[in-house]
This record gives sequence, structure tokens and C-alpha cells, in this order.
Amino acid sequence: MRSVRYSYFILLLCVLQLTGLHAGNLQGKREVVLKGVVNDNRNQPVANVVVTDGVNFTQTDVKGHYQLLSNPDESKFVYLSIPAEYKAAVENALPIGYYARIDARKKKEQHNFQLIKRNAPADRFTYIAISDPQVKNEKQLERFRKETVNDLAETLGKCSTPDVYGMLLGDIVWDAMPLFSSYRDAISGLHATMYHVIGNHDFDLKYPALNIAENKSEYGEHAYNDNFGPTDYSFNVGKVHIIAMKDIDYKGQRKYIEEFTPAQLDWLKKDLSYVTPGSTVFLNLHAPIANVSTSNGNLRNAEELFSLLKDYKVHIFAGHTHYYENRMATPDIYEHNIGAACGAWWAGGVNRCGAPNGYLVVSVDGNNISWQYKATGLSEDYQFRIYKPGEFNTQPKYLVVNVWDYDPAWKLSYYEDGVEVPGALESFADEDQAYITMKEGKATGYKTMHLFRVRPTSHAKSIKIVAVNRFGKGFEQTFSLD
Repeated sequence: MRSVRYSYFILLLCVLQLTGLHAGNLQGKREVVLKGVVNDNRNQPVANVVVTDGVNFTQTDVKGHYQLLSNPDESKFVYLSIPAEYKAAVENALPIGYYARIDARKKKEQHNFQLIKRNAPADRFTYIAISDPQVKNEKQLERFRKETVNDLAETLGKCSTPDVYGMLLGDIVWDAMPLFSSYRDAISGLHATMYHVIGNHDFDLKYPALNIAENKSEYGEHAYNDNFGPTDYSFNVGKVHIIAMKDIDYKGQRKYIEEFTPAQLDWLKKDLSYVTPGSTVFLNLHAPIANVSTSNGNLRNAEELFSLLKDYKVHIFAGHTHYYENRMATPDIYEHNIGAACGAWWAGGVNRCGAPNGYLVVSVDGNNISWQYKATGLSEDYQFRIYKPGEFNTQPKYLVVNVWDYDPAWKLSYYEDGVEVPGALESFADEDQAYITMKEGKATGYKTMHLFRVRPTSHAKSIKIVAVNRFGKGFEQTFSLD
């Protein structure tokens, strides 16, 4: 009897192999055939467009056609990695028309896309990275609207490039899914194309993330998806390949780990396979990768990520920490963990490190990348804060300078009564005084590393601080000690 059962088992395996079935089908894995055509706004087919469902990839043929086999339990969208020669249509500052939802009830779906053909290459463009508005009520949203959005509108009005892209680096809201709609309304008048990253507070806290949710129709990213589309995607502008990814593995009820899943790393590997080695890549995340001052908010599987990025010139833009820290993670990977739009959760006007509420303005010219932080409501030349002796409580006899966008390529100079004192400014780590003052004198323990101090001589009357960034642009402040 046992030999008969064994024979039936072998026969079943043979049938499965012949019919192309596999174990996944026996476990209820579903499949949808996705197909369609990609045309431009002149009704011409667009060939070689990368198409993905967040797991699988293909490219359009010479007639613009694509076909993809997808599992709707794993994938909720089919979408394009927009080629540099094209761009997405924009509606109320949001890119549209480059993604479509997959209908899990169907076996076959047709999704056609239309891209706008550029009249000329967009090698020169402005890129604005914004982190953590993190609004939890209408009062905070009104501050975001009046302060951040109005300041952004003024900055956009001064941009000299025809193309401007914004990237919101997550924590758009603070566990308040209904505010997505109000946020969208707040940015709708901006003259920029605003892309988004999901942050830990942008998940519906009632549910875990899709990759671990048992019910594939109820998952943490659902509200974000409804408002902003897929979480892992890419597009090309000029010579830059721009990627946005979720690096929050959300367990539900505000519990999460800062990491990529193996499936996400596989998606990134496939996405980069279409990008010429040596190219410039902008990787946009919520949680940073390589902060020195603390590892609590860093991505857990950073080395796997660095391995995938090793053949490219990479700028990583991240938020999450509510402090400012620049770091060369590798010789070809520069991480910008920028100050938050809300600073220290709308408590006032600064982040935990003392950097003012604001955003990063990045200028792109081919592969040449430069940047400068813009403090909300303040001059674009406001790049550091000075504390006179007696104003920084832990350094009572020192003049202290906070240079939030500092990296080792900056040059800082100190002058007394018009005479430079070489090497006078000393780097040190401490909790920023403006933050402590904002918190009504309550220190929280975070020590920023972009602080510098000098003890003025007893006869000094006039002090000048000059800070020159890595691009040779100088900023200065002069004041009297009287």
C-alpha cells in the first residue's frame, strides 16, 4: 500500500512539472497578467521604458508594449521608471499617470500609460528635499502651510531652472491618516513636482506593513498608497537616477524596525541593473543609514545597501531623526540627514541639534551636485548661529558657533578686531542651547557635532565669523562684544 501511495506522489509531481504549476500555486498564490502600452503626449510609442510591479521588472518593446506576470498579494501597483527624456503629468503639484492599481479580482489587466516628452534635456534642475512635516492636527498643518509652504513658494519663485522637483522624506503626518488630504491641499499650489517617501508615522497604526499583513486588503501602507502611489519607485531626470524607498519595516501600533526587507533589496538590485555604472543616484529614504552620533535611527542592513550602490555616485537624503548630520558613508556615498520641516515636532523654530526648521535646496547641473540648507522664514544666507560668551550655558566663557550643514570640506575662520586668528575655532559636541531654551530649559541628552567654540581675548571688541562651504560660497556674521 505504501508503494502505491509513493507512486501516486511521484505521478502528482510529474503532472505539476508538466503543467507548469509549483508549490506557490498549491498554497493559494494568485497571478495576474498585466499588459499595456506606453505612449507619449504625441501618441508615439515609447520603447525601453522600465516597468515594474514592485517585485518583477520588464521593458516596453519598440511599439511601447509591455507584459508582466504579477502576484496581487505582493504587488498593489504596476508603474514606470520614467526615462530622462520624458516626465509625468502633474496635477496639484503631484505627479500622475505613471502608476496604476492592480485589481486582485482579475486574471488579466490592461494598463496604458502616457508620458510627456521633454522638449530638451533636463540636465539642469533644482531638487528640494524636505523631511518630517509630521503634522498631527489642523493647528500644526496650518503652521506647515503658513511657514514651510509659503517659504517654499518664495524659494521656487527664485529658481533659475525650468524643472523643480520636491521630495518629501516621510512622516508627512503623525499617525493621522485623514490629514493626508489636507496636506495635499496645502502643497497643491506649489510650482514643483512633489514626490514622497513613506515614514514610520505614515502607516495606519492599526495594521502591519503589507509584507507581513495576513489580510492583504488591510495593511499599513494603504492610506499612503491611496494618496501618493507606490512606496518603492524610481524616475530619471537629466543624468540623475532618482529612487524613493520605504526603509521602515512596520509591525503595527507604532512598532517598527529601520530596515529593508530582502525583497526590497532585490527590487533595488533589479532597478539599478537598468542604470549605467558610474551614474549619479539620488536615494531618498525616511530613516538614515550611517549617522555617527547615534545608531538608534540607522538602517539595520546598511552594508547590503552599500554593496548594491558601490558602482554609483550616490547622494542619500533622509529625515526621521529631527537633527542635521552630513556624512560621507563611503568615498562615493554622501548622506544628508537633514533638519525637519517641523523642527522638534513644532515646539518652536529649531531641531534637536539647533538647526532651524527648513529644507535642503539641491542644484543639479549634469553630474555636478551642490546644495544649501534653507531655514524657514529666514534669509538663504543664514547658515550658522552664534552664541556670545554667556549665552551657551555649558560654555559660559566661550563664543559658540552652530554650523548645521557642516562637513569636513567647510572652512571656518575667526576674526578679532579685523585680524584672523588661525585655527581658533575648536569642534566639540554638546546639546544645543537654542533647543534647550525652546524646551524651557529641559535638556534631552542629544549632543550635536556641528558646534565650534573659541574663547575671545579680554581686549576683543569686534568679532567676525566666516564660513565657506565645500562649494566655495562664503557666509559671514559680524558683531560687537560691547
